[in-house]
Amino acid sequence: MIKKEDVYRIGQIGKPHGVKGELSFHFEDDVFDRTDADYLILEVDGILVPFFFEEYRFRNDVTAYIKFCDVDTEVQARELTGSEVFFPRSVAHQDGACRSWAQLLGFSLIDATTGYQIGVIQSIDNTTLNVLFELEGGKLIPANEELITDIDGEKRQIFITLPEGLLDL
Repeated sequence: MIKKEDVYRIGQIGKPHGVKGELSFHFEDDVFDRTDADYLILEVDGILVPFFFEEYRFRNDVTAYIKFCDVDTEVQARELTGSEVFFPRSVAHQDGACRSWAQLLGFSLIDATTGYQIGVIQSIDNTTLNVLFELEGGKLIPANEELITDIDGEKRQIFITLPEGLLDL
C-alpha cells in the first residue's frame, strides 16, 4: 500500500482528450519527465493507485496529454478526471535529479541558528519570482536557496538561516 508520506503532489488530471483514453494532465512539477519513471500515482476514491503510462506529450509548460495503460476509452478516461496526481519521493531522487519545491511540502522548517522549528510547509507559492513557503498559520517564509543551509530528506527537515527579525513580522 502506498503511503501519503512516500509521495508528493505534482498535479491533477483534467478532461479526456479525444476518444482513445488520452487525458490532459495539469502539472506543477515535471519530475516525471526528468526521471526515468514509467508510472504516476493517482488518488482514486481516497486510495493511492499506481497508473503506468504508455506515452505523454507536452501541450505547454504546465499541461501534457497522457495515455495510461488499460485506459482505452473516453468513458474510462472520464472516470479519472479530477484525480490528484502524485509522484514517489524515492524515484524523484534517482539519477541525481534536482529536488523541486513541490517535493518539500510537509517538511519541517528549522532555524539553522537556534534549532527552533519554525513550522511545517503547507504549500509553496511560486506565482511570483520570489518563491515562498507557506507554513501552518499563514506564515510566509522566503524559499530562497541561499537561505537554505541543509535538507534532511529522511527526517523531512529543511534548515534555513533567516534574516534577523523576519519571524517577528
